[in-house]
Amino acid sequence: MANTYTQIYIHIVFAVQGRQNLLRREYNDELQKYMTGIISRQGQKLIAINNMPDHFHILIGQRPNVALSDLVRNIKAGSSGFINDRRWVAGRFSWQEGFGAFSYSHSQLNTVIRYVQNQQAHHRRKSFNEEYIELLKRFNVPHDQRYIFKPVEPD
Repeated sequence: MANTYTQIYIHIVFAVQGRQNLLRREYNDELQKYMTGIISRQGQKLIAINNMPDHFHILIGQRPNVALSDLVRNIKAGSSGFINDRRWVAGRFSWQEGFGAFSYSHSQLNTVIRYVQNQQAHHRRKSFNEEYIELLKRFNVPHDQRYIFKPVEPD
């Protein structure tokens, strides 16, 4: 798209189905690299990526050639297939439906990068549930508490 100039920074957050702790630390690098490839092939710029056992944080410089919902769908579909092909979890792995996305200005990037990179330390003090609700409130995102997290249904 000639003569199209943008500066859009998006922090994406999504969780494992049922918020289960299924993402084992020894697979983090490989999974993050795989997701990085998906993001790059979509023509987007990865700025920071990190995960905990039950959720992911991705900071991108979004280009206008792909809708955010399409990008996140591709990341989640591709990575769940990747995890299932490698049999990293017992049963079938899937991501929880939906995601959070929060925009930042260029002047905030260093702070957000540190935040994404320091998830392990951050979560010693605050749960993912607390973190996510705090992000929604800070950005004044209307939400219904009943639909934020779906626990795994017992068989």
